[in-house]
Amino acid sequence: RVGTPGRREIGHGALAERALEMVLPRADRFPYTIRITSDILESNGSSSMATVCAGALALMDAGVPISQPVAGIAMGLVMEGSKYAILSDILGSEDHCGDMDFKVAGTPRGITALQMDIKCEGLTRQIMEEALAQAREGRVAILRKMLAVLRAPRAEISPHAPRLLTLTIPEDKIGAVIGPGGRTVRALQDEFSVKISIEDDGRVTVAGPDVAKVEAAYQRVKDMTAEVEVGSVYKGKVTSVKEFGAFVEILPGQEGMVHVSELAEGFVRSVTDVVRIGDEIEVKVIGIDDFGKIKLSRRALLTADDRGGERRDRGRDERGERGEREDRPERERDTGRGFRADREEARGRHGGRGVRGEARDEFAERRERGAERDRTADAAADDLDAPFEERGAEGGRDEFRPHRGRRGRGDRGNGGFRGRRSEGRRGGYR
Repeated sequence: RVGTPGRREIGHGALAERALEMVLPRADRFPYTIRITSDILESNGSSSMATVCAGALALMDAGVPISQPVAGIAMGLVMEGSKYAILSDILGSEDHCGDMDFKVAGTPRGITALQMDIKCEGLTRQIMEEALAQAREGRVAILRKMLAVLRAPRAEISPHAPRLLTLTIPEDKIGAVIGPGGRTVRALQDEFSVKISIEDDGRVTVAGPDVAKVEAAYQRVKDMTAEVEVGSVYKGKVTSVKEFGAFVEILPGQEGMVHVSELAEGFVRSVTDVVRIGDEIEVKVIGIDDFGKIKLSRRALLTADDRGGERRDRGRDERGERGEREDRPERERDTGRGFRADREEARGRHGGRGVRGEARDEFAERRERGAERDRTADAAADDLDAPFEERGAEGGRDEFRPHRGRRGRGDRGNGGFRGRRSEGRRGGYR
């Protein structure tokens, strides 16, 4: 049947979208509009949880740097009197004849989305604890199968996808990038064959099909709005030569002067003996006066290199070898029994524990079983997190936390969601 999405498709799509939205990267790091389409042709289980698993794999395959992998599982419940049985990954008949349909989606570390349909009068805390623990075991097992296919998000997006790079510039520099009547920004777009969008808050988006041109345009905008800092080293081009020194363009539109005494070591008879117009040299910013004039030095870098060479020649021999560390004295351990042991001994002296003590023992035993399940699940989560932790060490992974206020408007249907995530007006491709 072909038609508009029904209430069931929209609801399942919203559940899958909520489960995946929590692990998406921030818009300033990944400025693309993301759209996932899940077409369910036939099912005898949970189509929404299938959409969650397939959607996470699709994001990873597309190169979206999600913070954690996400999987989902549908749990069921059959009750008869005081007896009950918790089912994992229920079928259609178990959903129809059972007493509960409990969908749990999340990462190895936590839950990102929940949905429950219940037919019985109520659930006890013990049933919920067992259902969540059993769902976590099933979720980790599914994640192992998913990561066996694709271990981590791909390092690069598809070569057929346009490239988008964003940066934030000071608001007082927006006019310098746009130029008189938009002349500067149009020249950049024509030179690099890209599209540049500038927001009022200083956010600049550079988009285009050629990676090299997009990166070159991004670097040009970054250089145009960069602030010169004292002590920084720049590679610039000599634009003018005078008797007292040379002028070097270290950033687009920003020049500084290298005095003749700062060109080289020793006496310099003529500036042209060291540099000429068009030469590219490395200089260091040694000062900025009250009028904004930049003072540069080439000699400072040469002197620093000489000092570095001398230090390398000396090596470790002049400093000597490190002696062996002496053994530290062992700390005295506290032999006190502690408050809890004293309290238990006092209770034993005053007539035993009674009924409340037995209840407390049962609760402690249940808590210990839960702690053991948590330790086992945590160990499995650590194993699943390994590729994402390695990616995070390179600065490629965001911290796992909810992203609120980011849900866009879009059409959802066919057993999945066709959601669009967008924030403000962005230039480039949609």
